[in-house]
Amino acid sequence: MSTLDRPNPSAQNRRRPTIREVAALAGVSLKTVSRVVNGEPAVSAKVRSRVLAAVDRLGYRPNLTASSLRRADGKSATIGVVLEDVGNPFSSTLHRSIEDVAGERGVLVLAASSDEDASREREIVSAFTSRRVDGLIIIPASHDHSYLLSERQAGTAIVFVDRPPAFLDADTVLTDNDLGVRRGIRHLIGHGHRRIGYIGDLLSISTAVMRYQGYLDELAAAGIAVDESIVRLDCRGIASAETAATELLSSKRPPTALFTGQNLITIGGFRALRKLGLHNRVALIGFDDFLLADLLEPAITVIAQDPAAIGRAAAEVLFRRLDGDHAPSAHHIVPSRLIARGSGEIRP
Repeated sequence: MSTLDRPNPSAQNRRRPTIREVAALAGVSLKTVSRVVNGEPAVSAKVRSRVLAAVDRLGYRPNLTASSLRRADGKSATIGVVLEDVGNPFSSTLHRSIEDVAGERGVLVLAASSDEDASREREIVSAFTSRRVDGLIIIPASHDHSYLLSERQAGTAIVFVDRPPAFLDADTVLTDNDLGVRRGIRHLIGHGHRRIGYIGDLLSISTAVMRYQGYLDELAAAGIAVDESIVRLDCRGIASAETAATELLSSKRPPTALFTGQNLITIGGFRALRKLGLHNRVALIGFDDFLLADLLEPAITVIAQDPAAIGRAAAEVLFRRLDGDHAPSAHHIVPSRLIARGSGEIRP
């Protein structure tokens, strides 16, 4: 073992430098160091430079948790984001856009995945609030959000995205789920399809219900009877969707087109089409865009949400509340759009 590889007891036991040590090295008061660290203006350039030099020399990092307890506004400069799955492209893009807005205000974003588990959602929210986050942005998994009433009364700002909350009146930022699906089904009908299969997400998810309703409504508007034999609901993930699509496409009267209700379901549906050699014969439109969808053969036509716009809008609403906006809860709709790339334009 080299010298560099050996544990260094003195380094392991070394404590963090304190604000008192910074003040002593810079020859200023504790209050002056605090003003410099918090970016307050009432410090001369010469003194500020001296304090920053001491901070740099000692490697000092402010204790934000402790300082938040002393701040007059009680703010911690952190917000918590509860996502469905940080690995999902929709969630990751949403997260990044929230971070961009928060970063402009010097606010740190903490994020975690609920995995569509109501109890896990509550555990994450409890972990965030115990760390005194100033606000929460939540993609809800729970079907009862009345447990958040005490947090809101305590001053925690809360915004729901992608889905509305249950038993709680709160700000929301949503997509036009039903209208987006209707746009996609209308597009398939316009290309000659009458036998359109549908593969949807868990019906315990409110947006999955909205999207399926959009499918039913557009078929009804076109005078097309629903054939339940080419509908599969409560699918979850790529493998489940691939199995469902394979069943539909292998049936005696298969659909000439598929509409898939979520990006991972679309990937599973496309895999089934490729496996059966039908990807250039059966049309496919998916709800939600995903990475490399435009590079497949054929490229996938999608009803694209705008998770970046949803995230920005949610963060802006949250910070307005933190800045003192006490107006009634607002409900924002970020419209989806159809991106025609080829798979949705295949004729029967």
